[in-house]
Amino acid sequence: MANMDVSLKEMLTIDGAVGAVVADYGSGMALGALGGSKDLDLQVAAAANTEVVRAKLRAIEALQLNETIEDILITLGSQYHLIRPLTGRGGKGLFLYLALDRGRANLALARHQLRSIEDRLEI
Repeated sequence: MANMDVSLKEMLTIDGAVGAVVADYGSGMALGALGGSKDLDLQVAAAANTEVVRAKLRAIEALQLNETIEDILITLGSQYHLIRPLTGRGGKGLFLYLALDRGRANLALARHQLRSIEDRLEI
């Protein structure tokens, strides 16, 4: 099992990683963040992506789907943004957020590595 700091560091080792956050989608607050840049404020990203998670959860409920979100992918011109709600014990209401440089990232591998990090994360 890995704590949050270790998990954030692991997220930044993923090829193309620009920033990593563990956030609470109830409050919109980042519990921990590493990376970022002048063009990517991770605190703002955590709060904004909270709305993305909430909207998707409302859509699933409105459609009466008996499903959980595995991950959400947002594809931009130069970046991928991966959002992964935590499903493990103690992770309810939290999500992992990973921003990737699209030119350097392998999306399939990044998704696999993020899933593995989630499995080891202990909050």
